[in-house]
Amino acid sequence: MNTPAEVLMLFGGILAVLVVATTIGQVLARRVGPEPSPTIENLNQRILAWWVMVGLIGLAFLFGKTGVILLFAFTSFAALREFLTLTPTRLGDHWALLAAFLVVLPVQYYLIWIEWYGLYSIFIPVYAFLLLPIIAAVSGDTTRFLERVAFVQWGLMITVFCVSHVPAFLTLDIPGHAGKQVLLVAFLVIVVQGSDVLQYVFGKLFGRHKVAPSLSPSKTWEGLIGGVASASLVGAGLWWITPFSPFQAGIIALIVCLMGFFGGLVMSAIKRDRGVKDWGRMIEGHGGMLDRLDSVIFAAPIMFHITRYWFSA
Repeated sequence: MNTPAEVLMLFGGILAVLVVATTIGQVLARRVGPEPSPTIENLNQRILAWWVMVGLIGLAFLFGKTGVILLFAFTSFAALREFLTLTPTRLGDHWALLAAFLVVLPVQYYLIWIEWYGLYSIFIPVYAFLLLPIIAAVSGDTTRFLERVAFVQWGLMITVFCVSHVPAFLTLDIPGHAGKQVLLVAFLVIVVQGSDVLQYVFGKLFGRHKVAPSLSPSKTWEGLIGGVASASLVGAGLWWITPFSPFQAGIIALIVCLMGFFGGLVMSAIKRDRGVKDWGRMIEGHGGMLDRLDSVIFAAPIMFHITRYWFSA
């Protein structure tokens, strides 16, 4: 695959930021001395995790559409497994769960690979929504039936349907942006994940007023406003990798940052309901796969449809 120059420039900038962050983390660790600091250890764990994640995304980009689709298909598999691990299931759900993992998930990503928008946009919300309760009902187990079916359906919507909109950017036909759709994936991930980091930083520096203390005590209005505003400016500055103007890129970044924030709140509410702090321990320093995806889950479908209906042919 011919890699667009913009991709190389973008990853060069990201790697430079990671090198600087790694250097700062190591200097701070040495200054602390022999007694380890939990905060600095967590910082260095997070930086190492970002090296791994950026490496995986970069490797997927090298293989083009197929590589990106396979990466996010695996991501959905891991996220769905985390989600369903924390939900109550019974013997009568096994066939429905097998169908979710072995039929619904691969079919959704296959439909994206063949670029069948008319079907992948409704396959899970319509056909899987109807099929899975039928499979569960045939088992004859009616104990907490509605709750069990809702868990599986919600799991598929969050971890497969929403996440699959990230590689779906590669199926868009955008005038003047042919062969560069992968940069929209990069734009989404950088802006949304950058907003998460910046909200954390602004919250630690200036946070006083809690947004939703019962859901996420660490989220503050100061962190939210500072993080979203600065990430929106980052998005405006990245207009050159998108088909958007600087103003359009900033507005779209603002929308996806806000959706990412609300996505984090929703996922926090689910974790509180399940009585857990993290979805898993797959990524050291970051929790589980869903802990990294929570903001992307709500942002990806919104940005995808904004791009498809206003900027694609």
